Amino acid sequence: MLVRAYRLTDKMGVAALKSGVVVLDYALAGISVVTNVARAGLGGLFGVLLAIGRVIYHVLRRIGWVLWRVLRGLLGLFGSIGLLFLGTARRSSGQAAQAAGAGMARRAARAEMESGLAEDPLRVQNRVLSGVTVMLLAVLIGVVLWASNPSRTAAPLLPEVNSANFSFIPSTEQAAATSASALLNTPVPTATTLPSVLEARGSIAYTVRERGQDDIWAVGIGTRAPLRLTNNPADDRDPSWSPDGTKIAYASRQDGNWELYIYDLITSEPPTRMTYDLSFQGSPGWSPDGKWLVYESYQGNNLDIYVVPVDGSQPAQRITDNEAPDFSPAWSPEGRRIAFVSWRDGNQDIYIFSLDNPADSESVNLTNTTERQEDFPAWSPDGSLLSFSALDQGKEKVFVKPSDDPQVAAQVLEQGREPTWSPNGRSLLFAVDSIEGTQLVAAPFADSGVSTLVVGVQQAASNPVWTGSPLPTALTNSGGLGLGVGQSLFVEQETMYPDGLYRLSTLDGSTAPIANLNDRVNDSFNALRRRTAEETGWDFLGKLEDAFWKIDRPIQPGEERRNWLMTGRAFAIDRNLNLGFPARIEMVREDLGVDTYWRLYVRVSDETQNGQLGEPLRRMPWDMLSRDSGDVSAYDQGGKLKTAVPSGYYIDFITLAQDYGWEEMAAGADWRANFNAVNYWLFRKADGLTWYEAMLELYTNDQLGGFAPTPTPLPPATQQP
Repeated sequence: MLVRAYRLTDKMGVAALKSGVVVLDYALAGISVVTNVARAGLGGLFGVLLAIGRVIYHVLRRIGWVLWRVLRGLLGLFGSIGLLFLGTARRSSGQAAQAAGAGMARRAARAEMESGLAEDPLRVQNRVLSGVTVMLLAVLIGVVLWASNPSRTAAPLLPEVNSANFSFIPSTEQAAATSASALLNTPVPTATTLPSVLEARGSIAYTVRERGQDDIWAVGIGTRAPLRLTNNPADDRDPSWSPDGTKIAYASRQDGNWELYIYDLITSEPPTRMTYDLSFQGSPGWSPDGKWLVYESYQGNNLDIYVVPVDGSQPAQRITDNEAPDFSPAWSPEGRRIAFVSWRDGNQDIYIFSLDNPADSESVNLTNTTERQEDFPAWSPDGSLLSFSALDQGKEKVFVKPSDDPQVAAQVLEQGREPTWSPNGRSLLFAVDSIEGTQLVAAPFADSGVSTLVVGVQQAASNPVWTGSPLPTALTNSGGLGLGVGQSLFVEQETMYPDGLYRLSTLDGSTAPIANLNDRVNDSFNALRRRTAEETGWDFLGKLEDAFWKIDRPIQPGEERRNWLMTGRAFAIDRNLNLGFPARIEMVREDLGVDTYWRLYVRVSDETQNGQLGEPLRRMPWDMLSRDSGDVSAYDQGGKLKTAVPSGYYIDFITLAQDYGWEEMAAGADWRANFNAVNYWLFRKADGLTWYEAMLELYTNDQLGGFAPTPTPLPPATQQP
């Protein structure tokens, strides 16, 4: 009986041991899953698995506790059975001893039995199995507690796997697993903390020039995902937000001449045309109640400020009538004042028109400066301040000035142009130009902080305006419109010959002393010539003063010895086109940095002076002829400003030339005293090359002769004493 009891104990112990091993295997498998999830950094999913792990932990702990109680009960039961058998054996031995009559025999029998029990291998095996079972249960409980402890930090992310290392094509199951893994490992987006200058949020609209035409774009503050709002092949520009931020008024040539339109961002329906006149209309701005538009219009050979109701219930009304150009209007937030720019006092200043005293003669000159030409006025949200930009000491700068006190000097905020206020009035946004394009930058005004880039544009950008309303969700989900111009403006056909040089190509129809250009730039010139003829109504580039100079051409006083005309990458227009009444071209002086440039405006043909081509001038041209008029001051300064802005329609030839890669040349340092150095007639296409590099496209280094750089000889070494 005792042997059977020990065998039963052995079987029960083995069964408990195997059960513990199975439970431990499942626990370790669960721990492996939890650990992998923790390493994957799955945030919310890990929390769910952690909760499941805790439930499993409590279940395993309860099972372990029951198993321990059962095991302990079985051990106690088998111990009692063993003692029972031991007592029975003792009673049987006593009776045998009494029958024999010898006490020594009882002690010998008890000693022999106890010795046999101590040495029985089944009893030893059972004790070992029981101890191992208890140890396994203890280890299991400890591991579960360790794995489910919420205070432990997540394990580091798994090492990044480079998919380029795999040369096989995954199966469908593997692809699905990979996609699921990629989805799970995608970081959950978090709210981005915006700089204080952008805390007003909202949206920015602005104009971008691309492939020779203007479109209106918009971007939500903090998103940096610009959307194209218009893509008509004609120009769309001058955006202005409605007070509720749901509509944009703008100027466009989509119907042949410059008119005003309103685009509803909520409905995305075709824009509504607001004006119907062959004359020029531009620069719209909303009244604070959203019921009126203020804008500039060229009628009767004069540029003035007009207002028109949005619902079309009344015809447009003119509010300025001065003979000088009035333009760039901006309606004040309280609705009783309109800021605009005018030349009426002989300088480009900002004026305030009052609707409470609606007489143009009572308009107040707010800036009244002679050293700057202010433009682009913008009201602060409370109407107490007016910001604007102007060229000052060779740089475009943003200024801020009280709107009700002309005597207070304007404060310089930052370098930039065309400012617009944030909806909360605590910062200003403006355009900053660089070789990379245009950056729209926000700078603090009311608080301390640093300037912050809102969006960068590789092309030229202008007219930024800020609203407090976000862009409609449907609009942002649409991704905006595509480019409305389907092809590039030109394709440069070029050939390099076996000697590593390029050749000169004959210009298509243009006349010049030598009508050739480098084969690498002639196609862009021909395309520019055709486009200019379309924009002006006459062949402006059909007759050139120069196109190519031979390397041995004598240099005249004031001309650069290393002249770009020698490279075949430059041309000169007829400089005498600035003569006549009216002149065919007008030049506006621009002092940028230490250099002087000339913005060239070309007058459209007399047959098209009806608003269908070009637009009116806003800037005062430079009078070159005055240097020979006997005016000493004009002679010393190389000329002076004209006394009136010429009437009629013009195109900005500098902007058009830049569309095709051509740029104006700076005047020489002595341009005031030497007319040959003025250079308003000279244009080049360098494509990033220096003059010497451009010459090496047509000549070998030996052919350049004295134009080739020579090494500077080193001074002879002196002997040390």
